[in-house]
Amino acid sequence: MPIIRLRTEIDASRPLVFDLSRSVDLHQLSTAHTHEIAIAGTTSGLIGLNDWVTWRAKHFGFYQLLTSKITAYDRPNSFVDEMVSGAFRSFRHEHHFEEVNGGTVMLDTFTYCAPWGPLGRLADALFLERYMLNLLAKRNEVIKEFAETGRWITVLPLGPE
Repeated sequence: MPIIRLRTEIDASRPLVFDLSRSVDLHQLSTAHTHEIAIAGTTSGLIGLNDWVTWRAKHFGFYQLLTSKITAYDRPNSFVDEMVSGAFRSFRHEHHFEEVNGGTVMLDTFTYCAPWGPLGRLADALFLERYMLNLLAKRNEVIKEFAETGRWITVLPLGPE
């Protein structure tokens, strides 16, 4: 089971980075290249404990649906989202936030199991793990950009909760 770990340093407060990380609107902006949109559940604003969202996105030339749910939530320290249904056999994405030198270190741990047994493991080795790493890294770049430039106001008009 592959595990992707990312560490992103952001020059912004932990509550702001936490809220940007759970913004459905910012997620859609960060995945515009996959035409990802929220179509059911929490389709805009901030997602919280026990909330769920169904995403529709184009990956590898095909539109796919994926539903995930927030299964753990400790603002502004951490939250976890897990797949309820979708193309993977399973996934769990842990988001952790640490205050460091007046900024925030965002730590992601993404654990997943590809579908299709041995074929999925081969796809993982050939391209899937790299694809997921790039998707998550792009998302984190957008969170960092919005947090550090003040663009956060466009997705959190009332500021961090």
